[in-house]
Formats: sequence, C-alpha cells, structure tokens
Amino acid sequence: MDLNRVSTCSYPLREQDAEHALKVVADAGFKKVDLWGRMPHFSADPSECDPDQRMAAASKYGVKIANLGTYPGGAFSSESEQEREDGLKEMFQTIDVAAKMGVRSIRVSPGKGEDGSVIDDIVPYFKKSAAHAEQRGVYLGMENHKGSIAGFPDLCLELCEKVGSKFFGALYEPCNLMHNEQDYKKAFGALKDYITHMHLKDGKWVNGKFERTMLGEGDIDVGWVVESLNGIGYEGDFALEYEICDKVPIENGLPKWLDYFMQF
Repeated sequence: MDLNRVSTCSYPLREQDAEHALKVVADAGFKKVDLWGRMPHFSADPSECDPDQRMAAASKYGVKIANLGTYPGGAFSSESEQEREDGLKEMFQTIDVAAKMGVRSIRVSPGKGEDGSVIDDIVPYFKKSAAHAEQRGVYLGMENHKGSIAGFPDLCLELCEKVGSKFFGALYEPCNLMHNEQDYKKAFGALKDYITHMHLKDGKWVNGKFERTMLGEGDIDVGWVVESLNGIGYEGDFALEYEICDKVPIENGLPKWLDYFMQF
C-alpha cells in the first residue's frame, strides 16, 4: 500500500482541539487526515473556523487534509422550504471551503432518517449540489451508516442513480454496513459505480451484539476491500477510522492499524 493513499479520521479525537488531533495523526505515521466536520476540528462557517489556520496546522505536522467529514444535506428532507434553501447554501459554502483547502471530497447527509420516501424530495437539491461540486472539483459522499438511507444499499443506489453525477455517491463503509446487518460485499457490487470515498474499521457480531475490534481482528476482509476498490479504479484515499479508544488508547493502537494496513 502506498502511504500517500492512506488517511485516518480525526473523529475519535473530537473532544480534543484540531492541532492536538493533527499531531496524534502525524505521530502515528500518517501523511493525510480525514478531518471531522464539526468543531473543534472544522466548520465551514468563517466565524467559527479559519480554513487557513487549519491548513497551517496541518502543514506544521506534515499532514494533508484529504477529506472533510462534514454533514451538509440533512436539511434537504425538511418540510420547510426555507430550511431546505438554507441547507443548500450550507452545502455550497462547504464545497467552496473544501475547494479552497484543496480537499478531494466531503461527507454529506442524505436528508434525515432511514425513510426512502424522501428520495424524490432530496434529489433536486443533490443535483444542484453535485453540479456545483463538479465545478469546484470536489466529490460528495454519503456514508453507509445506520440511521441514514445510505445505510441501506438499495436506497443508496436509488439516490445515486437519480442524481446521476460522478461527483455524488457513496462513502463506502463496510463495517458500518455490517453493523446495520447489510452484506458489505453485495453492497459494494451494487454501489461500485458510485463510490467517491471510503472509511475502514473492523468489527464482529458476538452473541447478538456488535463489537468493534482492532483492524484485522474482526470479520471485515480487509484484503478483499482493498483489492475490490483498486479493481474498479478507485482513486480516493483509504481512510482508517479508529473507534476503539475505550479498548486501546489511540496513541498506541493507531500506529498498529497503519502497520497492519500497509501490507496490502
């Protein structure tokens, strides 16, 4: 694995300031970060966050901000037209800041909840979002996550097909899919033409309860995931998402994740 294609999410360090998170990422051996899209790590609102300061902090530690784990799009399913229009402004603003920062992709939310009935309502807003994203060279990805329609491959695919843009698609997350009792390999087959970004962690079901594990110790076939993404010409990063701080401190565990992943 090429280190320049590997990043890690700052989400597990969300209670720490951005500079501390970037230092932990750099100390673990990473050259790229998937920056959590809420404060204290990031906000597209200039009154809350200065993107130049974030880029300067990243440069200080030799880390490139590769993706923003933001949440615009949640308001697109609102019954209020004003909230939907405000949500579109937030989306455009986030895309513009990402473009200024040289970020390849951002995470978006496909409306609220798991109800596929909202798809036709949110499609026009995502069409406008994708058109703007294409102009700015920024990819949009909705994370395969429980609690979202993106957590269900058939609904995720329906939205992708109706938006119809190579700049809008899925943030492929096999472990989240497994947690939502979805077959992550079948989901890949369905979504492979629309994968704009990916997150990777590991886990397994034990006695009816889902447990996250160290990378390589769960039921995610990491080698298969890497081979499958490379097989479709995926050009984004492999973002390792360390979410087991309660089991192994991130300062100790994250370097081990990187060492393990570099074998692929």
